Amino acid sequence: MKKYIILIAVLLFSGGAFAQQSWSLRDCIEYALKHNIQIQKQEIANEQQKVELNSAKNKRLPDLSGSMSQDFRFGRATSPVDNSYVNKNSSNSSLGLNASVPIFTGFQIPNNIELSKLNLKAATEDLNKAREDISVNVTSAFLQVLFNEELCKVAKEQINLSKEQLDRITRMEEVGKASTAQVYEAKANLAQDELSAVQAENNRKLAILELTQLLELSTPEGFSIVSPEMEPGFGALSTPEDIYTQAIVNKPAVLAAQYRLQGMDKNIKIAQGAYYPTLSLNGSLGTGYYTMSGITSNGFGKQLNDNFNQYIGLSLSIPIFNRYETRNRIKTARLNYSTQALQLEESKKGLFKEIQQAYYNAVAAQAKYTSSKTAVEASEESFKLMRQKYENGKATSVEFNQVKVNLMKASSDRIQAKYDYLFRTKILDFYKGVTLAL
Repeated sequence: MKKYIILIAVLLFSGGAFAQQSWSLRDCIEYALKHNIQIQKQEIANEQQKVELNSAKNKRLPDLSGSMSQDFRFGRATSPVDNSYVNKNSSNSSLGLNASVPIFTGFQIPNNIELSKLNLKAATEDLNKAREDISVNVTSAFLQVLFNEELCKVAKEQINLSKEQLDRITRMEEVGKASTAQVYEAKANLAQDELSAVQAENNRKLAILELTQLLELSTPEGFSIVSPEMEPGFGALSTPEDIYTQAIVNKPAVLAAQYRLQGMDKNIKIAQGAYYPTLSLNGSLGTGYYTMSGITSNGFGKQLNDNFNQYIGLSLSIPIFNRYETRNRIKTARLNYSTQALQLEESKKGLFKEIQQAYYNAVAAQAKYTSSKTAVEASEESFKLMRQKYENGKATSVEFNQVKVNLMKASSDRIQAKYDYLFRTKILDFYKGVTLAL
């Protein structure tokens, strides 16, 4: 009993320790890559292509089949004695072993093997793309959590300022230097700031929920992330053309389209292979046992030995006319090749378009962050001056609250611009093949 209690305690402690674990971006990405359902589906599809390749290779092997039959005849039948017809019941047992080996199939087997290899490579790149997509989505969700956590901090700072202001107005009202209306106005401002903080906290929880759903976690309860202290470093951004040159040789979407285009070329050769004759080597072994009522037959073993026969031969099939099916298959294969060539070109253009958008978004985010940082510094100075004026009775509460709202908005804009810039630059690095991490 004590052992069970100790085991339960250990499990509970371990679960609690897991729940209290703080996740870094790398932790989140690695966990998602192992547990995401879409990736698991793509892994299964990749395994299916391996099976297809194995099946294509096995087409070179001979096929071997055995046969066995037993039949009973009633009425007139051929006598095994003199081959005359007699009105007797009979039974016949036969055993056989058949084999066939393809010798020449119009190069269809080797082309099918090459096609399966290309399909496997394309499926592998599809898997890599699924991994990249989930990595980008997790990074975006992770940064969204960080963004909402900082907004929560800003909202709490606003509450503290409003509480200080309410305390000050209350003390002034007690000594007759402020009206009751001013006290209620300060309470209303505090309530509004608390409402904003509740909304910010709800947004933070929703962001965590989205992230944990990407990780396929059962619940967001107890989940927390590592909040790195970081400020964007504004280095020179690589041009879209330079990034595209690096991305075109390693991005899975483009590689998969290239492999599929090569596969379409193999499909054309497979279709053309139907014009060639096919040659195969065939062989068989057979024997049988025969009985007829009223006629004495040799024993089972002797008949099997006496009736044992062997066969070996070559089979040549020459295509002459098949209602233009081969010609139409070749035309269809060539059309599919053209379609896939356009798909490859579309993938390349789409990649360059994504890189251009990411680049200009990063440039805009950098400019926005610089402006918002300046706006925050100006708003902080304005707030300090307005606070002094308000405390000295030289400014109204409306003017003070307006400056406070401006400061909160500037801080929120700076935080949003910060994480927007970080995400955009991470995407540019991602296109260059750099691992996503903070």
